[in-house]
Amino acid sequence: MKTFKFAVLFASALTIASGAAWGAGVSAYLPLNLEPEMERQIERVLILADEPILKRPFAVALVELALPKACEVDKALCNRVKRYLERYSRDYALTHASITGSAAHGGGADVVPNNHGLPVDSKWEVSAQGFVQPNDYMLASAGVIAYDGRTRPTGSMLSFGFNWAQLDIGYRDHWFSPATDSTMMIGTEAPTMPSVTLSNYEPLTRLGFQYELFWAQMARSDHILGGGQGTTVQSSGNPKLFGAQFSIEPFSGWSIGVNRQLQYGGGGLPDSFHTLARNFFVPGGQSQTQGNQEASYISRFIFPGKTPFAVYVQYAGENTLDGGSYLLGMSALTAGIDFPVLWRYFDMTYEISEWQNGWYVNNPFLDGMTNNRLVLGQWGADQRVFNDGVGARSQMLRIGWEPPFGGYLEERVRYVVNQEYGIVPYRHYSEFTLRYSRPLNELTVGGEANAGHDVFGKSFVRLSGFVRYGGDQNTHTRDADDDADDSSASTESSGNELFVDAGVNVNQVKANLQQGFPIVTSKVGTGPHVGFGARRAVTTTNDLGVRVEDDQVDGHNLFGARFLDYRHRFGDWFAMGLFLGVARYDLATPAYSLYGGVGAQWRNVLPKWDIGADFRYAQNVARTHVLASDAPIAGVRPDSFYKIETGIMYVTRRF
Repeated sequence: MKTFKFAVLFASALTIASGAAWGAGVSAYLPLNLEPEMERQIERVLILADEPILKRPFAVALVELALPKACEVDKALCNRVKRYLERYSRDYALTHASITGSAAHGGGADVVPNNHGLPVDSKWEVSAQGFVQPNDYMLASAGVIAYDGRTRPTGSMLSFGFNWAQLDIGYRDHWFSPATDSTMMIGTEAPTMPSVTLSNYEPLTRLGFQYELFWAQMARSDHILGGGQGTTVQSSGNPKLFGAQFSIEPFSGWSIGVNRQLQYGGGGLPDSFHTLARNFFVPGGQSQTQGNQEASYISRFIFPGKTPFAVYVQYAGENTLDGGSYLLGMSALTAGIDFPVLWRYFDMTYEISEWQNGWYVNNPFLDGMTNNRLVLGQWGADQRVFNDGVGARSQMLRIGWEPPFGGYLEERVRYVVNQEYGIVPYRHYSEFTLRYSRPLNELTVGGEANAGHDVFGKSFVRLSGFVRYGGDQNTHTRDADDDADDSSASTESSGNELFVDAGVNVNQVKANLQQGFPIVTSKVGTGPHVGFGARRAVTTTNDLGVRVEDDQVDGHNLFGARFLDYRHRFGDWFAMGLFLGVARYDLATPAYSLYGGVGAQWRNVLPKWDIGADFRYAQNVARTHVLASDAPIAGVRPDSFYKIETGIMYVTRRF
């Protein structure tokens, strides 16, 4: 209640101060995972505009700022998005309305991923949003999502403030991930919670600083250890959730940030501001025993070549590790690549996510980081027995097509594999979705077919038809004018490079299997190395990029994803660099940590050929003890740690 009182006072102050016209006013938000055919077009616009977004929902003003640059690349796509955004240009408007009817066979215990808790067997779904904006600095939005068994006022909120500080009070969605289908932090898998949010939609300072802070009240739980971990008495209450994201975009097309998420209070657990501040700044100790927390590092890089694409990474942790809380424990890695225009009228997205055990199941909240018994983040973690802390891997492939007869056709495949130590023998989850939509007068009509089977081996089929408000004009059809302007302008320049590496590594591994055990150091060994990356020039002598690399180290596969790959060029013949990434060591179960290093390149040994040398160090690569074979080393510490040092010599071919 104290937080809500503060929010009301702050909103009043912003309303009074609005007469001073401190910058641009508030912005409405686009629907999140309610109108996927249009959301996809907007995602494509942001990539073509070199806008590396790290969170959702998108502010309308942010998309409007990106449009001029996107129009230089794909005028047809840009015009469709412009027409869609016209509904937000008035003082009041209905901005979204959708009615869906469905028929399903099977899947009664499952929900549709990322759809606000929508059951697979729900026969109907209704959603709507609209707004009234009496002045530039105040906006009232109304919204609803309803389906069999639940109605929630998602999208209903009051907004006050400016482009640099917008306060939203109400049922606002949050999505803390650069990925479009997978987030380990908060997303739209569960129903929307009431919250207070303070954020900016227009980047601040030359570094492109952005922030978002929110406080939310979760659904009631009857399984809270009111005395904290180690106690047994369960009580009831409404846990609180605090989230924060801070990010920068120091160079065009590359952003990096950090997320924090804390669950606390309810059922007798302390919920004061002091408790929240302690948990935020001191992640160990009581913060773990009297609360639950998550954190992640996020990055998004846009390659503006002839075929532009975005590469993004989220490295998340559910607790802390020995050696520093920044290393994160119970790790998860999400990575993806998004082609807004793969070939003429096609686009494609691929994402993969893998997480260790312990996600969404921690004490003292026995229901874990869930809302209405649905996980807050990764949809694949709902594909298991509730509260079974089993690690898993999910994959998603999406292909979009604008056919010559109009409309938009999307095919998507999802796949989940739980690890083998779960409390039941899980099957593989698979789902295939086919969706088609097209304008019809002032409506958008379409249909969707879903089929697959869940981790318990039960098959499901779901057929849906929908009608949506389409605005005053068609929003996503290819007409003659679109075809005339379809030849996208190339953004390729001499500073954009794709490259492959091949070489050999020299490695040594130090294994700390358990507290009190001697550290085991491997012999110095060698193994093959391969890599693939992309970079772009950000100044006349400096480059930024991303790279994935694969090495054989001490008989195991070591995969690395560099989300920061910096290089300084000394003329045309020599360069030096620094890099930071996430390492995945393929042991009996996956082990994760951050890694970093330095490198040098002798450039243009032959035209488009370089020779490179890197030194990499991965600290405390952690594997959790979850298998029966781990019994001999199981003890006071649940993880084994591996320090991995690697030197690499390789040849690079640039394209």
